Amino acid sequence: MMSANGDSRPEVLRDSAEKLAQTSESVSASSQELTSSTEKLKDSADRRTELAADRTVLAAERTYAAWIRTGLASLASGIGAKKLLDGVVHEWLIIGTGSLLVLFSAMCFVVAVWRELFPGVTSPDPSVRRLPPVLLIISNGFLTLVAIAALFGIWFGRTGG
Repeated sequence: MMSANGDSRPEVLRDSAEKLAQTSESVSASSQELTSSTEKLKDSADRRTELAADRTVLAAERTYAAWIRTGLASLASGIGAKKLLDGVVHEWLIIGTGSLLVLFSAMCFVVAVWRELFPGVTSPDPSVRRLPPVLLIISNGFLTLVAIAALFGIWFGRTGG
């Protein structure tokens, strides 16, 4: 049977079936490509999250180091104040300044450990290892004892030379 434009019905159906098969193959290939792309994107997001967690750990360690540097500078300034200000200002001002600087250094040593051990926000599992908490507590505990000893030295130590 022929249609008005001269095509037979089976040929039209066959052409339509072929076009449909081609379209179906195209959709299938596109679907596979989309699935692959989605998996890559997920892997990329997971990696970015892991790298962000690593950066967070390293930033916390830099903050810890800054607290320690500040504490050591304050400790040295407090100890030096006793010697450098002797004969320049009254003894009570020397003791007050030195005491304040040394107490600030002790606070820095305590806060450094506190901030490192209790960061507030838990991050995803980083691939970078954190500093051992025992090491932090022991080293900063020792530095705090040194600051307390310096404080007693400022209060009860000899003045003048």
